[in-house]
Amino acid sequence: MGTHVIKMPDIGEGIAQVELVEWFVKVGDVIAEDQVVADVMTDKATVEIPSPVSGKVLALGGQPGEVMAVGSELIRIEVEGGGNHIDTPQAKPAEAEPEPVPAKPHTEPHTPAQPTIAAQHPAAPIVPREPHDKPLASPAVRKRALDAGIELRYVQGSGPAGRILHEDLDAFISRPHISASQPPSGYARRNDSEQVPVIGLRRKIAQRMQDAKRRVAHFSYVEEIDVTALEALRQQLNAKYGESRGKLTLLPFLVRAMVVALREFPQINATYDDEAQVITRHGAVHVGIATQADNGLMVPVLRHAEAGSLWGNASEIARVAHAARNNKANRDELSGSTITLTSLGALGGIVSTPVVNTPEVAIVGVNRMVERPVVVDGQIVVRKMMNLSSSFDHRVVDGMDAALFIQAMRGLLEQPACLFVE
Repeated sequence: MGTHVIKMPDIGEGIAQVELVEWFVKVGDVIAEDQVVADVMTDKATVEIPSPVSGKVLALGGQPGEVMAVGSELIRIEVEGGGNHIDTPQAKPAEAEPEPVPAKPHTEPHTPAQPTIAAQHPAAPIVPREPHDKPLASPAVRKRALDAGIELRYVQGSGPAGRILHEDLDAFISRPHISASQPPSGYARRNDSEQVPVIGLRRKIAQRMQDAKRRVAHFSYVEEIDVTALEALRQQLNAKYGESRGKLTLLPFLVRAMVVALREFPQINATYDDEAQVITRHGAVHVGIATQADNGLMVPVLRHAEAGSLWGNASEIARVAHAARNNKANRDELSGSTITLTSLGALGGIVSTPVVNTPEVAIVGVNRMVERPVVVDGQIVVRKMMNLSSSFDHRVVDGMDAALFIQAMRGLLEQPACLFVE
C-alpha cells in the first residue's frame, strides 16, 4: 500500500490562497476515483475538488473556514501500489476529524444517508438534541422549519453528518403526534443560542458588502412606475409565444429598458478603479443578476445584454440564475458585470436601498408590483404600480444623471412600444 497526497490545486487567475468550505469525506472513508472530496472558494466561485485516485482517507489537511495556500496538503489517501508520496509524519493527526459546516446544500452526498427517525420508529418518542447542540441544515430548511413552528433539534437528519434535509422535515411533520415528545410552545422561555461560523460564501458576501459600504459614496433614488401597459404586453406575449419561445418575466423587459437608457447615459455603465483613479465606461452591457441561493447572494452575469433579444436574454437569465442557485456557475459566469439588476420579486416591499456591486457604479433595484388607485386625467383608476429603488456611486455619478437615467427607464417601461423602436 502507498500514500497519495492531493494538494490544493492552482485554480488560476493568480490566486495564491483559497478557503476550504466543506468536506464531503471523513477520515476512514473509502472513496472512489473522481469522487468530490471538498469544496473550496476563491473570490469568485466555489470549486469542487475531486479525487484522482481510489482509496481510504488517512488525513484531512484543514478545517472548513480555513484559508489554505495553493500547493498545501489538502487530503492524504491510502492507495494500492506506491502512491505519489513518501510517508512522513502527518501534518494533521488522523483523529482530527473536522465537523462539516453546511456551506451549501449538496444533492448527492458522498456519505451514506441515515434513515429518518420516522422510518425507524413511526410512533416512538422523539429524543431531542441538547439545547447547545447545533443541528446542520441549509437556510431554506431553517426558514421552512421556522414557518412551521418546528425546532430543528427535535428533527433527525439523514444527510451528511446528520444534516437535516427537506425530506426529514416532511417525515417529522407526518409523524403521529405524541404528547410526551411535543416540542415546547413557541412562548416557552428559552436560554439556548447558536453560533454560526461566517465562512465560505457568507464570508465573501460580508467582505464585499463591508468593502462596498466603506469605499463607495452611496446614494439612492426611488421612482414610481406605472407598469399596467407593460404587464399587459408581457401577458399577451406569453399567451401567444409562451409555448414555443418560453414564458417571459419582467426581468428581460427591465434589462431592455436599462440597455436603451444607457445609450444616453454611458457614464452609468461603468466601473471605477478607485486605487488607480480610473473610470472605465463600457460599450458592452454585462448585467449582473442578483440571485438568492440557499447559501447566500450570488450575482451571475448576463453578458452582452445590448445585443440580446427579449427571449434570448430571458433564456440566458434563467440559465445563469439556475447555475448560481445550484452552485454550478463558473468563474466567468460570476464576474465581469458592468451594472447590476436586483429584484426581490413579490417580497420587494415599497422601497429598498441596494448596495452597489463594486467596482460598478450603479445598481437598479425592483420593488413589488401592486394594484392601487391612482389619478389619471382627473379620474381615479386602478393601475399596476411598481417602484425602482436604485443606488449609485456619487464619486462617479451625479445625482441629476442618476435621476434622469431612472426616469428614462420609467418612460420606456410605461410606453413599452418604445423599447423596440430603433
